[in-house]
Amino acid sequence: MNNLLQRFLFDDLDIRGAIVCIDSVWQQMLADRNYPAPVIQILGEMSATTLLLGSNLKQSGRLTIQLNGNGPVSMLVIDCTEHLHIRGMAKCSDLVEPKPIPDLLGHGRLVMSLDMPSMRESYQSIVPLDGSNIAEVFEGYFKQSEQLHTRLFLTASAEAVVGILLQKLPTADQRDLDGWARIEALASTIAHQTTVNLPAEELLTRLFSEETIRVFDPQIVNYGCREDWEKIHSMLRSLGREEVNSILQEFGEVVINDDICNREYRFDALAIDTIFREMSPTVH
Repeated sequence: MNNLLQRFLFDDLDIRGAIVCIDSVWQQMLADRNYPAPVIQILGEMSATTLLLGSNLKQSGRLTIQLNGNGPVSMLVIDCTEHLHIRGMAKCSDLVEPKPIPDLLGHGRLVMSLDMPSMRESYQSIVPLDGSNIAEVFEGYFKQSEQLHTRLFLTASAEAVVGILLQKLPTADQRDLDGWARIEALASTIAHQTTVNLPAEELLTRLFSEETIRVFDPQIVNYGCREDWEKIHSMLRSLGREEVNSILQEFGEVVINDDICNREYRFDALAIDTIFREMSPTVH
């Protein structure tokens, strides 16, 4: 399977970039979700963008991109760690037609959050929803936050997601005045490639067949959802025995929904009793 992110450099042009290709990881994220095709496209393009941004994390942390709006796609959350463990979800109406981003998302905002153990509080940046697609929205963000001219090229289907980020270094025009325009034009053909399930390095070679590319060691992308029963147990203990028992008496069981990972945790009376009996005694 092809779940890799690779950085690359056009040495002769002073243009750098990164490419991410995910297939089995992406299919795990979509499993049992039944999203309409336009939502799959948005979620896939956002996943690629999140990985391309998250690959810049130099220490332990988590990058989260969240949308809340009043359009047909009312919520979208994706996060990834410095090790490129990604997870995500969307909330949407059952019938979503292909439309520009402003029509799909409606009135809302896109928030990027960065959480690191070394930070006293998380860093947040609000991204204006300016643009007809995800690439244009984030190119606007790069224009405000980066000193380098940056382009994104994204494509997503139910089978695979590919994203390419390009950045023009300050000396690029001195090396080749037409280089940036040429690389942009070649990268834009990614949406028409029928071989997006190729390994990232081979896809780069096909896209830029006449250019000299230096490709760096790949980073592996993994699906970031796993069962975490201890975390759920701790949450139930924090609610207290009385509150949990009242839920148990009303519904006959306690059900915890982990929406971002599309998983349920169910507890009957015996399981609840075991959780609270295993609590460590308080030391005075």
